[in-house]
Amino acid sequence: MAEWVGVIHQESSPQPQTLIYVTNSAGDTIDAIDPANNKVVQVIHGIELPHGIALSPDGARIYVSNEAESVLNVVDCKSGNILGKVPLSGRPNNLTITKDGSQVLVGIRVKSGALDVIDTTSLKNVMSIPVDGPVHNVYVTPDGKYVVSGSIETKTVTVVDLQSQQIAWKVKFDHPVRPMAFDTNSDGSTRRIFVQLSGVHGFAVVDFAKRAEVARIKLPDQPSGFGVAEGRAGIPSHGIAVAPDGKSLWVDSTLANSVFEYSLPDLQLIGHVELPQVHPADHAPTGAIPDWIAFTPDSKFVYVADSALRLVSVIDAKSLKEVARIPVGEVPKRMVTLMVH
Repeated sequence: MAEWVGVIHQESSPQPQTLIYVTNSAGDTIDAIDPANNKVVQVIHGIELPHGIALSPDGARIYVSNEAESVLNVVDCKSGNILGKVPLSGRPNNLTITKDGSQVLVGIRVKSGALDVIDTTSLKNVMSIPVDGPVHNVYVTPDGKYVVSGSIETKTVTVVDLQSQQIAWKVKFDHPVRPMAFDTNSDGSTRRIFVQLSGVHGFAVVDFAKRAEVARIKLPDQPSGFGVAEGRAGIPSHGIAVAPDGKSLWVDSTLANSVFEYSLPDLQLIGHVELPQVHPADHAPTGAIPDWIAFTPDSKFVYVADSALRLVSVIDAKSLKEVARIPVGEVPKRMVTLMVH
C-alpha cells in the first residue's frame, strides 16, 4: 500500500530527490531506492523481521515496527543508524504516523488488539487504544483526523477519532480485512475506504460519511492461473493504493500476477500490467506475489513489491508498462516514499 510522502530540506541538495524505502520482511534489511536511476542507494541493517515503515514529517527519522523484538525501531534517515527502540505491548504488524509527526501508532497483533501510541518527542509508549481485534494494518486518514485499523481475526475495520482517541465507528465484513486505501472529497475530507478482504478477488468500498460498505468491486477474471501453487489462493488480492494526484486506484492481484488500475472517482477499469514470474526448475512458472504499492510524488511511476522474487517492479503509469526491476532483500513488502529538498 502507498504510504504518506514525507519531506526533508537539505541545504546541500538544490534539486528535489525522491527515495522509496522497502522493508524486507523475511530478513533484517530495509532498502532505499532512488527512482532517478532505479537503484538501491542505501541499505539499513539490523532490524530483524521489519514489518511496517513510516517517516517523520521532516524526513529525519524512519520508524519501523520490529516483529522479532516487539519494539518500534527509530532510525536516523541520513545515516541509517538505529537511534533507539521503544518497547511495545505485544507483537506488532503495520504502523502509521500522524500528520504532524507527534505520534506513531503501531498495530498490535495479539489478544484483543490495540494501537500503541508512541510519543515521538519522548520516544515513550504513552498508551494503548483498544480496537476490535488484533491489528494487521493501520492508517491515518488523508485529512489526519482519524486512524483506521483492520483485523483479520474479527473481520472488522475500526475507525478511531484521533482527537478523543476513542472508537468513532466500526464496519464488519464477511471476510478477514487486509490492506486499505483512501480517497478524498474536494475539501480534503475522507470520502471512501477501499478494503481488500481474504478470499475476495477485488475490494469493498466503504462510504466514510455513511459508515457502511456501499459496493464491492471484482477484479477481472483474466489474466489468471496463479495463486494456487504459491499457496496464496485464499489471499487473491493484497496491495492497494491511491496515486498521490488522487486520479487513480491501483490494486494488486495474486491470481492474475498483475496490478490493475482504476480511475477515480468513478472506479472504471483502465487496464493492467502483468508482473514478472518465478521460473523454478521442477514445475510451471509461478507468480511474483505482488504486495505493497508506492509512487513517485508526481504519480508518473508505480512501484510494486514482488515479494516472491526479491524484486520491486517499476511501472510507467501512462503506458502501463513495466520499465525496470530492482533487486532488493528477502520478501519485500511495505513501502514508503520520501521526497528530499
